Amino acid sequence: MSKLSNKNNLQVLYEDNHIIIINKRAGDIVQGDKTGDKPLSDIVKAYIKDKYSKPGDVYLGVVHRLDRPTTGLVIFAKTSKVLPRLNALFVSKDIDKTYWAIVKNEPPKAKDTLVNWLKKNPKNNKSTAYPKEVKDSKKAILHYKTLKKLDHYFLLEINLETGRHHQIRSQLSTIGCPIKGDLKYGFDRSNKDASIHLHARHITFIHPVKLVPISITAPLPNDPIWDACNG
Repeated sequence: MSKLSNKNNLQVLYEDNHIIIINKRAGDIVQGDKTGDKPLSDIVKAYIKDKYSKPGDVYLGVVHRLDRPTTGLVIFAKTSKVLPRLNALFVSKDIDKTYWAIVKNEPPKAKDTLVNWLKKNPKNNKSTAYPKEVKDSKKAILHYKTLKKLDHYFLLEINLETGRHHQIRSQLSTIGCPIKGDLKYGFDRSNKDASIHLHARHITFIHPVKLVPISITAPLPNDPIWDACNG
């Protein structure tokens, strides 16, 4: 299903007339921001324009985002008709998303549900997790389980009930399990490529037009620690 487009090193995991699913690399921004760096959305537009020799502007709708240092699955809408349908799937939580994270310490429990109240600080682009509701906070719920003990780290699988700013990063930090490379949330050193070891691994949903089940798994980044997770 997946293939690597030579242009811009784009890994396309799924594509039809309605949607395209990309395996995002660390460092790519999904949508343009104040940095002025070329976003993934523009790279995908260029890929579609080139592949299908499309004249004029190419439509591409941004459905959801991943943090810049995070890798994995990103869905885009190829038509304005399908964008609101995909948005509705996210709002109704009819899209099942699974993340993998490599963390520094063993979690207090092998599996658990974390419930916090997250408050975003726009000045430092960071969310603080509180045990109880505080002003301007939003409830955040995730489920995790430990998949594997590595030599120096632990591999966790995470499923989100809510989609808050930096939710996984912030909530795992509160239980003493900062994600590898995530200086912002308590890991002691950065990764050389400025990535963090958080990967949007798997996604399952009913295609909003074809009405067939779609199930996609994103290959892990090429990295010795991620490689150990496949063993």
